[in-house]
Amino acid sequence: MSDMATSPWADDDRLLAALRDAVRAAAAVPPEFTEIGKAVFTWHDPEAELALLVYDSAYDRDLVAVTRGGPRTLIFDAGGQLTIEVEVGPDVLVGQVLPPRPGTVERHLPGGDVATAPIDDGGGFALRPSPAGTFRLRCSCEEHVLTTAWVPPDLA
Repeated sequence: MSDMATSPWADDDRLLAALRDAVRAAAAVPPEFTEIGKAVFTWHDPEAELALLVYDSAYDRDLVAVTRGGPRTLIFDAGGQLTIEVEVGPDVLVGQVLPPRPGTVERHLPGGDVATAPIDDGGGFALRPSPAGTFRLRCSCEEHVLTTAWVPPDLA
């Protein structure tokens, strides 16, 4: 009985206050984070190699002041074999696979929307419209299939 008297959960008012705080904290999570979290557990592509984000101009403090309002530059690397360079502008997402090779690229949104475009012989591609929120790319080039990590919107 003495354990019950010292427990913070013995008082209903304190328990309800703690529950209200927990609900408020959960509501404060940005919707983009929730979308990314759900997408991580709902997508599996065993044939694709993950291309990791190695550069994002949105977080380059030296560049942010100079380029504010310009396209966002992203660079993904797949173990040094292939690189995907992307510029996300207001109307179009343009990119290049290096070394250059033809193929197709898909832009995936967390809700399942997919846009597809060809990758030309120079490795270049363009997707319209530009993604307004979280997205990832899947590139199929010859024997390589690459998928980028989910990219959150530019929150800077």
